[in-house]
Amino acid sequence: MKEEKRSPLKSKLLRVAGQSLDREITDFFDDHIVQPVLVVVFLWILAALEWHRYFVPQSPQPGLVTAMAGGLTVYVAWRLTHMFRKYKALKLGRDGERAVGEFLERLREQGQQVFHDIPGDKFNVDHAVIGPKGVFMIETKTLSKPAHGEAKITFDGEQVLVQGMKPDRDPIIQARALANWLRDVLSESTGRKVAVRPIVTYPGWYVDPPPDGVRPDVWVLNPKAIPAFIEHEREVLMPEDVKLLGYHLSRYVRGENGK
Repeated sequence: MKEEKRSPLKSKLLRVAGQSLDREITDFFDDHIVQPVLVVVFLWILAALEWHRYFVPQSPQPGLVTAMAGGLTVYVAWRLTHMFRKYKALKLGRDGERAVGEFLERLREQGQQVFHDIPGDKFNVDHAVIGPKGVFMIETKTLSKPAHGEAKITFDGEQVLVQGMKPDRDPIIQARALANWLRDVLSESTGRKVAVRPIVTYPGWYVDPPPDGVRPDVWVLNPKAIPAFIEHEREVLMPEDVKLLGYHLSRYVRGENGK
């Protein structure tokens, strides 16, 4: 029997700018564009069938059509089952990124600059923070939790375990690669060497930290712990450096980097 899962997110998310219009645009597209087009396509299919019967008279074949409809129904049902799982995973991932974003937005009060959804080549950086304490890249991993019992992430400084099991993709390797990419983007646009600290965050999960004395290059944290971890770092950037890096990253996100 498959174990039941639950969302790791407990609180409702704050609304984002343009959310009502986003919903209105989606509804308008479905109601006023998709549906009329489907009706027209369906009528043309009926017309084509009627013209075929007109030019090639033949007796009805309900058995053949029913078999085709039945086979197509089974295939579509199978596809919809898989697509619904993918839809739920995408929705959970989006909500997790928004939840982490809400925590990070509080850092603006501490003079940090916060960026979300930075596009790369067929990938994206979920979040980035630039401030006096440095540059931080945050990769969000939103995982369904078991319906009952403790939900725990353990990290020994090199390897992440989810409920004692290794994830399909190594989040530490991924976070390092994304941090290096962001470092290269900032260094290329500013002409300065920039260090970027990678962070992997699991919203809604308890994260067991590495043993004492282990200082990994990647942080694995619950989102609530990120501001405190950043706050305890020493200052490495001057205000003008923060402004410069933020300016160039904002240009990149807006597509104003000349590429």
